[in-house]
Amino acid sequence: MKKLWRNYSYSIILVVLSLVASIIIKTNLTSTDTDQYMTITIQDGESLWEISQKYEEQHGLSKEEFFKWVEKHNGVSRDYIVAGKDLVVPIKSEPIAIDEVQELASR
Repeated sequence: MKKLWRNYSYSIILVVLSLVASIIIKTNLTSTDTDQYMTITIQDGESLWEISQKYEEQHGLSKEEFFKWVEKHNGVSRDYIVAGKDLVVPIKSEPIAIDEVQELASR
């Protein structure tokens, strides 16, 4: 075992560090801050196609791009969405202005 470590220690360390770096990079690339996107509640009988059409001017994506984005970030299939569930869509949430926050707080 010592002979194996002595002969291949640099290679073993390089492989381990490469695996760790790959995992970290993969995690950072796939995690998207969905808080910056709008969340909607799926209505009864509503399809992903209808949702895409409803927000078409706001997301600016093709239907296929919209479907792929929603599937990836919500872990759903375009053919199977459930009414009452929340769905993150690729539309930037508008930040609330300070005046609006103060108005809401004073109520």
